[in-house]
Amino acid sequence: MGFSDRNYYRSEQSSVMSEWTAVLTIIVCNIAVWVGNLLGAVELPINDFLALQGDLQNHPLKIWELISYGFVHDATTPWHLVFNMLGLWFFGREVESLMGRAEFFRFYVTAIVLAGLTWLVSLHIGQPEAARRMFLVGASGAVMAVLAVFIWHYPRQTVLIYGVLPVPVWALGIFYFVSDVQGAASGGGQVANVAHLAGAVFGLCYAWRGWDLESLFDISNRVKQMRRRMRVVHPEDDFENGRGAGQSSKNRTVQSREETAEQQAVDTILEKISRSGESSLTAQERDTLTRASQRLKDRMR
Repeated sequence: MGFSDRNYYRSEQSSVMSEWTAVLTIIVCNIAVWVGNLLGAVELPINDFLALQGDLQNHPLKIWELISYGFVHDATTPWHLVFNMLGLWFFGREVESLMGRAEFFRFYVTAIVLAGLTWLVSLHIGQPEAARRMFLVGASGAVMAVLAVFIWHYPRQTVLIYGVLPVPVWALGIFYFVSDVQGAASGGGQVANVAHLAGAVFGLCYAWRGWDLESLFDISNRVKQMRRRMRVVHPEDDFENGRGAGQSSKNRTVQSREETAEQQAVDTILEKISRSGESSLTAQERDTLTRASQRLKDRMR
């Protein structure tokens, strides 16, 4: 994930609504699917086509259900959709500002897939005879992943329960986690508690380990990096380029020190953003991020 993909890289400050963010895109897609399903509930029930079926292993060509179910909600009531989208709106904007738009899309879709897979596995372990009759809809697993990342970075942030009761967000996370564990242990009823837990665990692991899904999934780039590391260098190559071996080694050492110092500066700036937000950056710090981003892009070519 390049620095230019992050919101704090942009030189001009802008509100969330001034650009088409990942969070806004996801919310619009969910609302559109719900409205479309409502309008065509009799002739063309979209939910039946997009929901994740419990016997997916018997229909491997419907593998896309592992993603599509995350954009479908209960058609009998709007509250399933409303609560999920409110959670995504309140917590997703800050998380997206940390990740960048493209990485947030990757993170969100990955959370949907992992939550769906976990639900399928738990279903076939605990209720295999009922798998054919069960299906999963909703973005709750992905929203829980977003909430987990938010809690990791802003644990003391206060949220208002029902718009009245102030509660630190870490306490809200513990409440949801305990509720989902109890629900999963008792069978879950109509709530896919296991999917919630899978999303939360993925979000915590992502934040804790500092994962970057772009580099993780970019197989071609990883192969190129392996080739660079495996390249054979002959000492005479330096002389052919008009440099002695000693001078070349010295230049590489200096370059390595400069890159190390730059990386330390970038880490310090990222930590500052995590604590105080992007608005706290100075012009010099923004220039440092710009240079680091450009250096990374040049290296990836």
